[in-house]
Amino acid sequence: MSQALQSLLDLLDLERIEQDIFRGQSRSAVVPRVFGGQVAAQALVAAGRTVPEDRLAHSLHAYFLRAGDPGAPIVYSVDRIRDGRSFTTRRVVAVQHGQPIFHLSASFQVYEEGMEHQAEMPPAPDPETLPTAAELLPLYADVISDPVVVERLLEARESVDLRYVDAPPYGTVGEVREPRSQVWFRTNGKLADDPLLHVVLATYVSDMTLLDSILLAHGRGGWVTGDVVGASLDHAMWFHRPFRADEWLLYDQESPSASGGRGLGQARIYTQDGRLAISVIQEGVVRVPR
Repeated sequence: MSQALQSLLDLLDLERIEQDIFRGQSRSAVVPRVFGGQVAAQALVAAGRTVPEDRLAHSLHAYFLRAGDPGAPIVYSVDRIRDGRSFTTRRVVAVQHGQPIFHLSASFQVYEEGMEHQAEMPPAPDPETLPTAAELLPLYADVISDPVVVERLLEARESVDLRYVDAPPYGTVGEVREPRSQVWFRTNGKLADDPLLHVVLATYVSDMTLLDSILLAHGRGGWVTGDVVGASLDHAMWFHRPFRADEWLLYDQESPSASGGRGLGQARIYTQDGRLAISVIQEGVVRVPR
């Protein structure tokens, strides 16, 4: 396992303060606040640690309330809303400096057999044929003028190998494209067999690129070029089938709408052999600086 991946796993491994209260650390992201995927993943860890092992996460619904301070710890308080025969529900509030910054509801289910169907996986090239972040980012050095942004992007990609099928938004600034984006991702190293860990890692990555398709529709480069400002507002995920976050997953994303200073991204995540593993929806603030 790479040191970068171990550092990420350490970041997501919370300290238990009391039975249902946990504390997590933070680190700086591409933008000067706590990365939303980190908070969502840590909150899911907190919820999952209060649930029996035979109950697997099948959905989460979350709201980002305030920007997180990367220089301060985050306290996660878990409410045991329901423990039924098949389903368990948890509510988690993340607090910094005495104020809630994030709210999550998560549901867990005992595995059972049921009806089966799914949307077909869209076509996509083999991920091994696509450039890595280390190969891709230098091509756009003239667009991403802040070297700190490049450094933090590369740091994030040391733990998660994320490869764009087509050029990222910052690669085609000024060119209006179809509001659709695909990336392949997996962790840079093998993970333990704990199902919650794989769900948590997918939750972490899910916030990295979901709003890209909004930017493509307007020819904007995004947060890394500074031609838009924005933040995640809410986030929902449904976990349909088992998967491993250390094996290639296709993140197929699109934006059906943007209006009122907000944009909506929706996506499906498939395993490399075509199984629909996860559905994701997120709305975010997307504004053009004045």
